[in-house]
Amino acid sequence: MADWLAAIILGLVEGLTEFIPVSSTGHLLITKEMLGLADERWDPFIYMIQLGAILAVVVLYFVRLWKVLLGLFGTDPSARRFAIAVLIAFLPSAVVGLLLKDVLFAVLFNSLFVFISLIVGGVALLLVERHAPAPREHDAMALTFRSAALIGLYQCLSIIPGVSRSGATIVGGLLSGVDKRAAAEFSFFLAIPTMVGAFALSLWETRDVLTADFLQVVAIGFVVSFISGAFVVRTMLDFVSRHGFAPFAWWRIVVGVLGLGAMGLGWF
Repeated sequence: MADWLAAIILGLVEGLTEFIPVSSTGHLLITKEMLGLADERWDPFIYMIQLGAILAVVVLYFVRLWKVLLGLFGTDPSARRFAIAVLIAFLPSAVVGLLLKDVLFAVLFNSLFVFISLIVGGVALLLVERHAPAPREHDAMALTFRSAALIGLYQCLSIIPGVSRSGATIVGGLLSGVDKRAAAEFSFFLAIPTMVGAFALSLWETRDVLTADFLQVVAIGFVVSFISGAFVVRTMLDFVSRHGFAPFAWWRIVVGVLGLGAMGLGWF
């Protein structure tokens, strides 16, 4: 398969799955294996195109984020409070990721573990949505520091392939008393520093491997993930408000079960 075509497919998968609780990394790893992309450069590619999807959040929420930025240098305490909440939620996974990334990559980044994680995560999402406490917080930009801290701790689980960063943060939000829509929206905001950090780390660690030609392939995946990510961000909140997270949970379970069946048949 041509590299440009693989980049389009992976970029589409990234954009469509980054902001929904199905594990974008898990789906990308599965897709990469199905496409037979054995070159080691495709591993950092997966992390680098995530920045495209994150840029979609920045563009679509630009006005609100710009007001926060201006408020940080002005007299708006709500802007500073929001920025601190995002920082509190970001730090735990940043520390854990730096400490355990290499170990987890060596041990857990395989199809079997991804399929199992998809199933377990789907069941957990169904249970949490059904039994979560009644929501007490409804504004993603005004969460308490306690809720932000709990969401940040749950995001640490997302370094495990197949768990899902958005899924972990949404579960953390629901269990903290944040309503569905606000939990999903805060997950968008938290993705910005989280994925920018992951992109920068991946770029630095692979600076001697990536060639100029392959960076052009990365650019293709980046653009595709931006466009498809923007579509998801624009539609997800209304979808969640109407249908909740159960459709995503069942998707995880179905993909995980089919994947394990495919492995049993020797297709993986």
